[in-house]
Amino acid sequence: MRRVSTRLGELDCQVVDGVAEGASPELAVVLCHGFGAPATDLVPLAMELVALKPELGPKVRFVFPAAPLSLSALGMPHARAWFNLPQEVLMGQERDWDKFAVATPEGLAQARRGLMGLLSALSAATKLPYGRMVLGGFSQGGMVTTDVALRLEEAPAGLCILSGTLICQDEWKQRAEKRKGLPVLQSHGRVDSVLAYGQAERLNELLTAAGLPVEFLPFNGPHTIAPEVLERMAEFLHARLTSR
Repeated sequence: MRRVSTRLGELDCQVVDGVAEGASPELAVVLCHGFGAPATDLVPLAMELVALKPELGPKVRFVFPAAPLSLSALGMPHARAWFNLPQEVLMGQERDWDKFAVATPEGLAQARRGLMGLLSALSAATKLPYGRMVLGGFSQGGMVTTDVALRLEEAPAGLCILSGTLICQDEWKQRAEKRKGLPVLQSHGRVDSVLAYGQAERLNELLTAAGLPVEFLPFNGPHTIAPEVLERMAEFLHARLTSR
């Protein structure tokens, strides 16, 4: 497996794959880190997923973009964010989840444009249509990739929401109805103290009601990616790889 640093569109990325020199990948997987994480936070997942499903190694290109915003002003020099969060959320005091679910976060539009630009550049570089790309992310990365997956002109191959949550409720509901059939893998810890488990259930209900086949994996844990989630994610990606 090779790892290279590159720039796709406006975003710096880490790219990991075992595709033969001169060959093209058959599937691309774009995974976005969460708020406050370093740009390389999710990069180890590529090797872990390939270890679980070796067939992914020579055929899948994993792309890990760095979120555009630096959080150095908050005393976290290596931390990045896709968009800013309200102070009450940052401090773990957000209790009005109904308000949070219907709001459109400030900066989401800019994050969306950056990620869409990445996908366009990735498509041009690999000759893969969006229908051969899986989008996903952890926490805030799951929010921005869900938003993009519901907006692309062509549906992606799949969506992985790892401990994400519901935002833009009314718009997502409307757009999800045009994404019937999009495979979704969603996971969330039952004792998540950062993004409430109940909000993950609401997101699951919204997507399912719109006709998206959602595999929902709750686990007994906090705000993290559980080992059993990685195992299922490897199978999910393999299914997307082999489906045409």
